[in-house]
Amino acid sequence: MNRVVSLVPSLTEAIAVSAPGLLAGATDWCTRPAGLRVARIGGTKNPDVAAVVALRPDLVVANEEENREPDLAALRAAGLDVLVTEVRTLPQAFTELQRVLDVCGVTRPRWLDDAEDAWAAVEPPAEPRRAVVPVWRRPWMVLGRDTFAGDVLARLGVDNVYAAHPERYPRVPLEELNAAGADLVVFPDEPYRFTADDGPEAFPGVPAALVDGRMLTWYGPSLAAAPTALRAALRG
Repeated sequence: MNRVVSLVPSLTEAIAVSAPGLLAGATDWCTRPAGLRVARIGGTKNPDVAAVVALRPDLVVANEEENREPDLAALRAAGLDVLVTEVRTLPQAFTELQRVLDVCGVTRPRWLDDAEDAWAAVEPPAEPRRAVVPVWRRPWMVLGRDTFAGDVLARLGVDNVYAAHPERYPRVPLEELNAAGADLVVFPDEPYRFTADDGPEAFPGVPAALVDGRMLTWYGPSLAAAPTALRAALRG
């Protein structure tokens, strides 16, 4: 394997850190590792298919949530090998990361062992907190069922109020969110950039936790530091 194009920021970081020089292209949203110099091929939802094909990659790595099937079908139709991952739980993240690295011909990196060890040592508090986890506003959208971030939070003792919702990222009116009985609101800084001045004011009287979105939603080298970083943010 000599040339890989990644359509997923998490996988871009994982491959670039583990095998410098292997990546030929990545999306505009692939911001890690810092200083990554590869061809940019558009966004995760709107990649420039012709630009990807022109790079002549041996493999394109994608994700069933991050990327759209019509784009992946177009890449396959152009004769490219496309590996599509599915990551909705922490164990699945570890399995899929190993699969991607194996297909790329990359020796298992130390950071992956460190990440598994870090999460294996996590002991959630005896009494979990009920939380609403917004991911967007205007309109308000929250974590629903079957999400990677929801599984991560559950392992840290934070139960998502909307974990049983039929949708994965439901739109919920603000008045309903405030009536949900949450004792915590978790605000990541991506995809919407919630801040201390933009988000918490909509939930008066409910404690707010501002968390690093990369630590909560990315599956890659950040997983090794995520338990410590997220616990500190949730306590704060």
